[in-house]
Formats: sequence, structure tokens, C-alpha cells
Amino acid sequence: MKTTKTRAIDVTRDAACDSTIFALDFDGVVCDSVGESSLSAWKHGLELWPEVFGAPGAEAEKPRVLDELRRVRPVVETGYENTTLARALLEKLPGYGVDDILNDWDGMSGGLMTMWGLDRATMVEAFGRIRDDWIASDFDGWLEPNALYPGVSEAVLAAQGRGDAAVKIVTTKQGRFALAILDRMGGITIPEEDMFSTTVSGIPKTDVLRTLGGEGKPRKIFVEDKLSTLEKVCKAADLDDWELYLVDWGYNTPAERERAAANPRIDVIGVEEFISLLREG
Repeated sequence: MKTTKTRAIDVTRDAACDSTIFALDFDGVVCDSVGESSLSAWKHGLELWPEVFGAPGAEAEKPRVLDELRRVRPVVETGYENTTLARALLEKLPGYGVDDILNDWDGMSGGLMTMWGLDRATMVEAFGRIRDDWIASDFDGWLEPNALYPGVSEAVLAAQGRGDAAVKIVTTKQGRFALAILDRMGGITIPEEDMFSTTVSGIPKTDVLRTLGGEGKPRKIFVEDKLSTLEKVCKAADLDDWELYLVDWGYNTPAERERAAANPRIDVIGVEEFISLLREG
């Protein structure tokens, strides 16, 4: 999927005038980044475990692994998890098939980290460095596997063009990567102070939402593709003023969309509803 690049607009405004705050997740809401994150995971795996990813026959398994990484993408919270998933899928570890992972990744991920002697902070740094190196050597090649979902970039630009709304990005992706994709692929300029990367800060999205306010009582809209994140917000009584939306085009499963639809706090929306929300909501 490709979007036509749109000219960036001036987002300078008086925040005190905002009557609506849009807090948007990035991967799975704005950007379909699974192609890039999977390829970065393969590069990371090759660096971390050359005896596994560089073994005879590994390259022939790469298309299968990349396809399976797309299928299990709904469970991924942070980029480096793609690396451990890639190794488990490449080696066809017993109990780590696609369905197993979709059913219980939270229970599995820690075991893999322990088995392979991995540290989260080190993995986050290394995964980011892999991306940085790829960007430095082949920026266009790094951008190519990323795509903004059709209609979404235009909707974000429309929201920015309103005089009564603010657009914030709240993501587990490292902010510099999201900013680069938004700028180059969608002509969207997001001020750094409106980019909230939970991977870098370590601050949960629920706490980020608590910091987003403004003068008066603005309408607050949080759009996610991750049901588990929205369910955490539902459990926080002090976040009851946030309207919660799960997109049906992101990294979630039919079962998760059904569960979200049954939750009175969450609305499941399609891209047309999303566009209308940002333009007029």
C-alpha cells in the first residue's frame, strides 16, 4: 500500500483553544509497518545469532518466517519482540507455532528471553541501532516496507488543519522512526512534543493519556489497534473521560474485535469512520 505524499501543513496553534484531543497509536493505526519491522528483526537476528540466521538453509526459510511474522503481529508490543519471534519461528520451536503464539505470547515471551539470556533494554537499543544503520545506508530502502494506510494521512492532516483540535502520537515505536515515516510517506509534521514514545520513556500509555489535557474540558479521543491497551484504559477510573476506539484494519484478530464490540467503553471503527472522526469529530 502506498499513499500519495501530501504537502506538510503548519500545525502552529494555540493549545488552549483545543476542544478535541486526538491521541493516535502509530503502528496498526496510521502505519502498516510490519514489513519493515520483520525485515529489521531478520537483520537483528543475523547479527545476534549468526549461527542460526546465517546457517545453511536459513535464507530459504526467510519468506516463510516473514509471512508468519505478519500473522503473529497482533501480539507484538515492542519492536524487538519481532526478533525473538523470528528465531522461534525460524527454528520451529515446539509449542511456538503461529496459533500458539497468538494464544499466549505474554506467557511465552519471558521464557524465550530467559532461555536465550536476553535483556530488554539491550534488545531495545540493538533493534533501534539496526534500524538506524539501515536508515543511514539505505533510507529509501528502509521506508519502502512501511506504508501509511489509505486515507489515514489525509485524515490526520485534516485534523491538524482544524483550529480546534490537537493530534498526538502515542506509540511503542521509537519516536524518531515514526517521525521520519510520517514526514516522508505522508507529508505530516508532528512536533516532537506531541510524539510520545513509551519504549523510550518507559511510561505506559495510560500514564501518557493522564498528561494530555488542556484548558477547559476538551473532548479526548484515543485510537488504538491493540485491544489489551484499551482494556487497561477501561480499568482506570480517572481515564473515563477518554473515548476509546479500536480500528478494524490494524494488528488485531477477529476474536479481539468481537470482544471490543461487546465492551460498552470501546467502539470498533473502520477507516471511513476514522476519517470522519478526525475531520469532524
